[in-house]
Amino acid sequence: MKLKLFTLFFVLGFFSAISQTKASGYVFDENNVALPYVNIFFKGSTQGTITNEDGKFYLESDETWETIIVSFIGFEVLEIPLTKRVNYDLKFILKEEASSLDEVLIVTGKQSKKASENPAIRILKKIWERKRQNGLSQFKQYEYDQYEKVEFDLNTIDSALIKSKLFKGMEFVFEEVDTSNVTGKTYLPIFLNESVKKISGDNILKKEREDLLGNKNSGFSNNQIIIDFIDDLYSEYNVYDNYLKFFDKSFVSPLSRTGIQTYNYVLSDSAFIDNKWCYNIIYYPRRKNELTFKGDFWVNDSTYAIKEINLQASKSANINWVKEIYIEQEFEVLSDSLFLIKRDYFLSDFAFNKKEQSRGVYGKRTTIYDNYKFNQPKEDPKFYDKVVYDYDKDVYNREDDFWENNRLEALNKDEKGVYKMLDTLKTVKKFKRLYNLGSILASGYVEFPSINFDYGPIFSTFGYNEVEGLRLRTGGRTYFGPNDMWRVEGFMAYGFKDDKFKYGLSGKWLLDKRSRLTLFGGNRRDIEQIGASLTSSTDVLGRSLASSSVIGTGSNDKLTNINLTNLGMSIEAARNFEIRLDGSFRTLSSASPTFSLDYNDAEASSGISSEVKQFESRLSLAFYPKRQMTGFGVERKEKNDNFARLFAQVSRGDRSWFNSDFDYTKVQFSYIQPWQVGGFGRLTTSIEAGKTYGEVPLSLLNIVPGNQTYFSIYNTFSQLDFYEFVTDTYTSMHVEHNFNGRLFSRIPFLKKYNLRAILSLRGVWGELSQENRDLSITGNPVEFTLVAPDSRIYYEYSFGVANIFKVLRLDFNFRGNYLDRPDARPFGITGSFGFYF
Repeated sequence: MKLKLFTLFFVLGFFSAISQTKASGYVFDENNVALPYVNIFFKGSTQGTITNEDGKFYLESDETWETIIVSFIGFEVLEIPLTKRVNYDLKFILKEEASSLDEVLIVTGKQSKKASENPAIRILKKIWERKRQNGLSQFKQYEYDQYEKVEFDLNTIDSALIKSKLFKGMEFVFEEVDTSNVTGKTYLPIFLNESVKKISGDNILKKEREDLLGNKNSGFSNNQIIIDFIDDLYSEYNVYDNYLKFFDKSFVSPLSRTGIQTYNYVLSDSAFIDNKWCYNIIYYPRRKNELTFKGDFWVNDSTYAIKEINLQASKSANINWVKEIYIEQEFEVLSDSLFLIKRDYFLSDFAFNKKEQSRGVYGKRTTIYDNYKFNQPKEDPKFYDKVVYDYDKDVYNREDDFWENNRLEALNKDEKGVYKMLDTLKTVKKFKRLYNLGSILASGYVEFPSINFDYGPIFSTFGYNEVEGLRLRTGGRTYFGPNDMWRVEGFMAYGFKDDKFKYGLSGKWLLDKRSRLTLFGGNRRDIEQIGASLTSSTDVLGRSLASSSVIGTGSNDKLTNINLTNLGMSIEAARNFEIRLDGSFRTLSSASPTFSLDYNDAEASSGISSEVKQFESRLSLAFYPKRQMTGFGVERKEKNDNFARLFAQVSRGDRSWFNSDFDYTKVQFSYIQPWQVGGFGRLTTSIEAGKTYGEVPLSLLNIVPGNQTYFSIYNTFSQLDFYEFVTDTYTSMHVEHNFNGRLFSRIPFLKKYNLRAILSLRGVWGELSQENRDLSITGNPVEFTLVAPDSRIYYEYSFGVANIFKVLRLDFNFRGNYLDRPDARPFGITGSFGFYF
């Protein structure tokens, strides 16, 4: 998940108290074959675990226990006395029960999918039938309290790490080391965040409201990078859903209706839990390298509601940077037949690889639910539509009394120590330097808090194109905090080949938080690749990647000098519905002697002009259903990415304003929609359409966005050169599907590499009026014939392979037609880098 994941590995680092009883080891049968899914628990307690696929287990308790029980259907039960408080590397041999040799339950290999042969399948189908009658969905309205704590720990602490130069001068943090009761690894707590919320929902209206009553963390409260990363762990899920989304990946739920095709199910046991007779079902994947879990669940025999469930991501699951995902959910019996979630525990182990000894960072979330109330409708009809517009400092600075009264689960010694340890650590200069370096890599900005200024983005410092040659850029922005009401941003650049300076300056001011009424404006004088996208942007400082690509598939000399001034306002008329009105004045001319933007001009002395001066007013409408945002200032960040983006714009060019050159009207529309196709990955579709009314020259027409770089850029055509197709009327469609490993996981010799297949199809149709063609025919020796894809739809298709070395994606692109065009590129390879789960 991009650079901020690595920031955590780089910055986080720290421990506490020792538990009373610990045990780890392996379980084998008499033939020395490892036994998976064996039940291990302390005698006289409900604290237990199951062995993994290799027969390995780890069990820990804060209390002192003298005996451990090892049980598995078809085998004799073992009772092993524990002679020490810490018992590692135990080895247990289970013997088959003599009276049950013909009834041994085998929990390996393929299990029957038929209900007539497998009792676990019969129970699973009952769960499907009753799942809408279980949980909150059976009530008209609901309300409950939610307490949540999120903790980050540096794990696999050893003497080499303690003595390393990285922690020189910070050795005191290792006084807080403890051992995980899930993985058995040593860990150092380094961050803690607590929140108390009131959740209200209406199943009739299908709306829910979340009120944050208090929030507290152990440091970094002003760093939005870490806070945003933590938000990824806050994603809600329901084990009854067919797919559970974690880290932008859809795992097949063991309770899914497609689970029979994905998991093996075994009826393992039955017992009373809270005076309710329950069945225990073990499940594990049918295939490796898919997004699946292994574990078990207890289900009530009358309501078929889940009482307890454990989920552990398969070691072979196609997910990066996460070695472990472990989930526990407990459900409370509120009445004879009502089961509601009581406690949710989520552990993830972030690491560079999945080797057992690799060091990483634990992310742990514990959520407690209490004080349920039902069928109490709200008197205010707009209750669920109200939005919090202001940053409430009191919510983030609650007194200790508030937390003592509202914590639904007390902090343990580890968690209490984190607050004190972080307060001390933040005074250490070396830690400050490490933390700031990680923040720079993640945000791209160098912070100077003493003067409220950020320098950057540093990744735009160097660029190259054939007009400027090597390009150096410097810039920055004002930054008082994440919720600034105003912000000014600027840059200056220099090209060594054209020996010219460029600059840009913009500002924005949020006047009203409720309506998000914002004023914005700016000026930029630069060199730009016009036509990098079909739908025009109003971002003053926006500059396409194509303008500075270091290497490309051919000569890129079709660059434009642009001097742009913009002023406008925007308002959010309704939630996620934005209206924008702005005006801009542009001066456009060719930046290269081998590229012409000349046009016929009867008012010019020579009859030809090389420069366009144009005022343009725009009305833009944008709608983002189900979008969630973080922040309260003039700049906010998107919290999710699974929402549609609809955009419509009308632009009017008027000659009567500022002595402009042309009268015209442009109408543009775009619609981008991501689709989560269950366990088959993610589909992204986009449609763009537009038309220009009036006669305009080449610099004001709609250029079909080619791509002469070696980078894969969505919504561009990889096998088109810049300006290969020019239109005044166009319709474009792009379809891209990422299978997230679903295809390659079924190919034996490829599945171990965790590759991900991507298929893409893109096409465009457009036309260009003869009047607009003639306007740009001036006889300039470097001009080219304007061509539109009007005889048939131009299309491309590609097959991509992603997750190469976890960071690289390669797309193999094929041009479908118009192969008779001069210098047409029938095939090409593009790529991209990124850190994704």
